[in-house]
Parts: sequence; C-alpha cells; structure tokens
Amino acid sequence: MKYVVILGDGMADEPIDTLGGQTPLEKAETPAMDALAKASEIGLLHTIPAGMKPGSDTANLSVMGCDPKIYYTGRSPLEALSIGVPMKDTDIALRCNLVTLSEEEPYEEKKILDHSSDEISTEDAAVLLEAVRTELETETYHFYVGTSYRHCLIWNAGEVVELTPPHDILGRVIGSYLPENEVLRQMQKRSYEILNNHPINQERRKKGLNPANSCWFWGAGTKPALTSFEEKYGKKGIMISAVDLLKGIAVGASMDNAAVEGANGGLHTNYEGKAQAAVDALTTGGYDFAYIHVEAPDEMGHQGSLERKIKAVEFLDERVIKYVKDRLDAAGVDYRMLILPDHPTPIRVRTHTSDPVPYLLYDSTAPQEHDWHYNEREAAESGRDLGEGCRMMEYLFSKS
Repeated sequence: MKYVVILGDGMADEPIDTLGGQTPLEKAETPAMDALAKASEIGLLHTIPAGMKPGSDTANLSVMGCDPKIYYTGRSPLEALSIGVPMKDTDIALRCNLVTLSEEEPYEEKKILDHSSDEISTEDAAVLLEAVRTELETETYHFYVGTSYRHCLIWNAGEVVELTPPHDILGRVIGSYLPENEVLRQMQKRSYEILNNHPINQERRKKGLNPANSCWFWGAGTKPALTSFEEKYGKKGIMISAVDLLKGIAVGASMDNAAVEGANGGLHTNYEGKAQAAVDALTTGGYDFAYIHVEAPDEMGHQGSLERKIKAVEFLDERVIKYVKDRLDAAGVDYRMLILPDHPTPIRVRTHTSDPVPYLLYDSTAPQEHDWHYNEREAAESGRDLGEGCRMMEYLFSKS
C-alpha cells in the first residue's frame, strides 16, 4: 500500500454572499474531488490546537502527526532547517519577509500593502537581501536567502519575542505592530531606506509590480527537535513543496525533499511537476508516502482574490489530484489518498482561522458508495469528526 497526501494550503473558507452562500471550494469546478468523494470517507479535522495561533506551521505539523503542543518551537526555525542554516541551540530564527509598504508617510505611519511583494522572484529577492545584509549584518544578526519573499534572520543568543505576521495586518498602519525590541525595530526601519529606491524596485514599479521595500520580522523560535517520520510510522516519505516551511518540517522529520523545477508557491506553479514527482516517488522511487503541498489557495486568500482562489482550487483538482489518481491507477498501485487543507484562509479576513477543515480519504482497494461532494458544508454534514489533527497520520496508515 502506498500513501499520498495532497494538501491545498488555506483552501477552506467561509460561505460568501456573492457566491450565493457557497464557499470557493463549493463554487470551484472540481470533478476529480467530487468523483473521489462519492467513493471516499469525508469529515472534519481540527488541525489547530486550542490556544495556538492558526498558522501553516502548527497546522502542517499537526497533519504530519507531530503534536504542535509538544514539537512547535516557532515557524522560522523550520524554514531555517530547509535552507541549511546552521542553527545553534542558543540561536533564534526569525522569518524575514520582503513586504510592500506605502511610501508617503513616516515609517511608523505607513500601511502594509502586500506581504509578498507581488510574489517577488527568488532571484530579485536575493539581490535585495544582499543589499540589506551588506549594511545590517553583524556578528549577532545574520541574513539568509530563502524562497521568493520568504527569508531568514538568525539572532545569535537572542530571545523569542512576540512579533506580528504581516499577512495578519494587510491594509493597516504598522506603527503598533512593529517589534518592541529596539534593534529589530530599527533594522526594519533602516531596511526601508536601503530598499525603497533600489534599482530592482524602480524597475518593478515601471512594470506595475509592488516594490519589495522593507523587511518584516516575525515567527521567532528556537531550534526544533522533531522525531523521524520513518522511525515513527515505518514509512519512507518524501515532501513535495515550494515552501521552505514544509521543506523544513521534512528535514526535521528526516524525510527527503523533492526538487521540482518551476515550483514557486504561486498560482502559476508547476502543478504537473509536483504531481509527477509524487507518482515517480511512489511507483519507482522506493517511497511509501508522498506529501504534496500546494501553496496557491492560501496566497490567493491572503490577497483577498476570490476569483484567483477559485482558480487555484480548480488547478489543484485538475492538475494534481486527477493527475496523481490517473497515473497511480494506471500503474496498478494500491494506495490511499488524503486530500485536505491545513487551515482555512477566508477571503473575508485575508488571514488564517482555526476552524476545522474538511478532509477526504480514498482507499483504492476499498472504494465506498456515497452521494457526497467534497466541501466544508458536506464534510460537516457527514457527522464524522476525527478530532485532533495530529491523529490523522496514524489513522491514514492504520485504517482498514
């Protein structure tokens, strides 16, 4: 038996009036998921433990079988693992987003317009981060390039401080959300002076793109200590994601990461490349378990783009789910396929919430007969609630 998880980050949502009370998942044309739902178990899963913030970090740890109440030490340390940052036990890792701030006001009065700077390319971001690093890096603070707008700051012998995720405050004045730590605060402020008129940002404006004109620090944490996925479950696993957070979870769990050309975490990522990487891993690569993470629905939720979120769900359905199922069926492989989001990212709030998420579990050796469609409403109506998300991996592997 082979196992594949297909996770649409932030795919779940709320009923929307302009959709006649449907969610984007209900509105989207998803023939592959709907066909699977009629032969599968569907239900709800609680991926965010009570009292914890609803992030992709806690949620994906939960889905991977790692109880965030035990294993979560911050988001940035997981990302640091993925890019090979040599963290010491005394180091603190912080996410360093390249964000877009408004330009007319004093720094404290600016608004945050875009947490991803129009999903800036890694190549452009690396040049900008080098400009910041040249002026701000010291023996205490070290910058590391990640992917797209997502980068890392290591604070030697630092402390875990409370910081605000930029996607939680889109459109708001930033003054009351800046770091209380004076050094971090001044570094953010100085980064704007370094970046706002950088040649790359001047070119971005000419192209109608948002400038990546400030660093934004958040997600502070200490070096993580996850358990080996293979030792825990007896399955050799591979992660397929464009996002450093997911790659870092894989590194921490001693799983392999698949490199997929053109996978970028955006709406126009290499969906088929990700799907084929999973098929190859499960059919000829010697892997028992593949975890395909698709970031696009979450990014579109943060952007508040209903049309693009629906499109992201449709791309996931046609270009990943159908692709994987068709090829595993053709290969004659027995498999279980789990489809779910990690958390909702509702268009209404443009950030994550802690509501339970709908899951779909298909077993190619024991198809069921239902009249379900896969969406939030029908998952709730199924009457099945698995409870804590960290139970899902054991359930996936043990269910008969």
